[in-house]
Amino acid sequence: MADYQPGIAQQDLALIADRCAADVVEGLRGRHLFVTGGTGFFGCWLLEALLWLDRVHGLDLRLTVLSRQPERFRRNVPGLAAHPALRLAQGDVREMAGLHGRYDIVIHAATDVTASAAGPKETFDAIVRGGEQALALARRSGAARFLLTSSGAVYGRQPPGLTHVPEDYPGAPAPTDVRSAYGQGKRVVEWLGACERQAGGLDVQIARCFAFLGPYQPLDAPFAAASFLRDILGGTPVRVNGDGRAVRSYLYAADLAIWLLTILVRGDGQPYNVGSPERISIAGLATRMSTVLNGRDDSTVLGIPVPGAPAEQYVPDVARAAALGLSVCTPLDDAIRRTAAWHRPV
Repeated sequence: MADYQPGIAQQDLALIADRCAADVVEGLRGRHLFVTGGTGFFGCWLLEALLWLDRVHGLDLRLTVLSRQPERFRRNVPGLAAHPALRLAQGDVREMAGLHGRYDIVIHAATDVTASAAGPKETFDAIVRGGEQALALARRSGAARFLLTSSGAVYGRQPPGLTHVPEDYPGAPAPTDVRSAYGQGKRVVEWLGACERQAGGLDVQIARCFAFLGPYQPLDAPFAAASFLRDILGGTPVRVNGDGRAVRSYLYAADLAIWLLTILVRGDGQPYNVGSPERISIAGLATRMSTVLNGRDDSTVLGIPVPGAPAEQYVPDVARAAALGLSVCTPLDDAIRRTAAWHRPV
C-alpha cells in the first residue's frame, strides 16, 4: 500500500497496531468498508486506525466514506483524504437511497450531537432516518457486518446508587423529556438494528459510547473536557459553569478505535458499553487538566450545588468489553497530555 501522512502521533498508531489482536486484524483483511460519519471525531479515528493497520499488515482494505462536504474533508484532513485506499462519496446520511455498491462491512459512526441545536424533533428525525438509511445500504450492498456507534444516553439518567451502568440496566430516557432526543433516537436505531439481526443476513454489532478525549475532537464541542482544554490553551483559568459534582469517565480516542474495531469483529450481537470505568467529577477533571498541563490548579467552580440533589452520573460498566479482551490502555493524564499536544504542536 502506498505511503501516506497520518494525522495522529506515532505513539498512538503504535498503540493501535499493538493492541488490535491478530484475529481482529485478520477479520478486516481484504474487506471493503463503507463508513458514515467518517469526517467526525469517531470517524477520523476509525479511518486512521484502519489505514495504519492496512499499512502495517498489508490488509488490502478499501474504504468508502460518506461526506456531505468532500472538499472540506480534503482541506481539514488531507493525509486521510489523499490515501489511495479511500474514496469519498458525497451525500447525506439521511438520504442514501441513491448510493449503490458492494460492501463487506458498514460502520455507522454518524454521531452529530451538535445537531440538537436544530431542535429535538429534527435531532430525533436525523438520527432515526440516518440509522434506517445505513441499515438499508448494508442490506442492499450485501454487507455481512454492521457496526452501530450508539450511546450511553440510551440508559437515561443513571440512578444515584448505581456507580457503573451495565448493558442490561432497564432504564431509559423519560418519554416526556424533550431534551432526550439524542438518547431516544439512538434507542430506536438500536431496535432497528436488532430487527435486522433477527431477520438474518446482517450481523449487527452495537457499541454504546460514553465520554472521550483525544485529537480530532473539536474544542468548540459542547463537552466539559473540550471546554477546559480550550480555556487552558487560551491561557485563561479553567471555568466550571455548573457545580462540578457531575461524575463522568473519559476514554482516550486511540483506545476508542481499538475497542470499536474489536467489537466489530469479535462482538456476538449484544450491546457493549465503550468507555473508561474510572470515575471523576467534572470539578475533579478541571483540577486534573489544569494540574497536568499548567502544573497548578487554577480552576474555578461557578455553580452552587442544590441542597439534597444527587450528583448526575454517566459512567459505564465495561465487563462485557473486558470479556472481549478490552481494557483501558491510556491513563487519563496521558490522554490529557496527548490531546493538548495535538492541538498545540511544538
